Amino acid sequence: MTRVAIIGAGPSGLAQLRAFQSAAAAGSEVPEVVCFERQDDWGGIWNYTWRTGTDEYGEPVHCSMYRYLWSNGPKECLEFADYTFEEHFGRPIASYPPRAVLRDYIMGRVEKAGVREQIRFRTAVRSVDYNEAKGNFSVSVQNLLEDATYTEEFDYVVVASGHFSTPNVPSFEGLETFNGRVLHGHDFRDALEFKDKDILVIGTS
Repeated sequence: MTRVAIIGAGPSGLAQLRAFQSAAAAGSEVPEVVCFERQDDWGGIWNYTWRTGTDEYGEPVHCSMYRYLWSNGPKECLEFADYTFEEHFGRPIASYPPRAVLRDYIMGRVEKAGVREQIRFRTAVRSVDYNEAKGNFSVSVQNLLEDATYTEEFDYVVVASGHFSTPNVPSFEGLETFNGRVLHGHDFRDALEFKDKDILVIGTS
């Protein structure tokens, strides 16, 4: 049987799982699908955590979300064609919802699809190698809970791990002698610690 590996259970990986589920529901023959997710829950970058740096397993923290983030794009541009905000919440909502509301909506779609059992949580992909002779891929992963590494073969690999989780930290002359705190936006969680302080912001992203 054809096997497909999906790396990451964020919005893109979940969209892939949902697409296969929809095809199966329509009567199409679909491959065996396995999704590997390093975090302990689905949602990818939309998951909020107070942690920064590394997590309890020594893995880089994926989250770039801050506590009171609100969408800077209208929900009408983010809505799934097959699952509306009104269907999910049972009533109309504002066009610019906060992070928690958007995450709840995204999760509602895949919960309805029933694809969670296809995801192996707390499993980090360490390498993907193409087997020229077999025409398939060897995917090596680590089960973080059991600290066990194993390899499986797949016919196709979907990389849906995102590209917003690794900060690009520039170097400026004098940083090593600066006595204040230097913080990348990836690690920003709450503005309360900066109350009544002078702040220099570099970059407009």
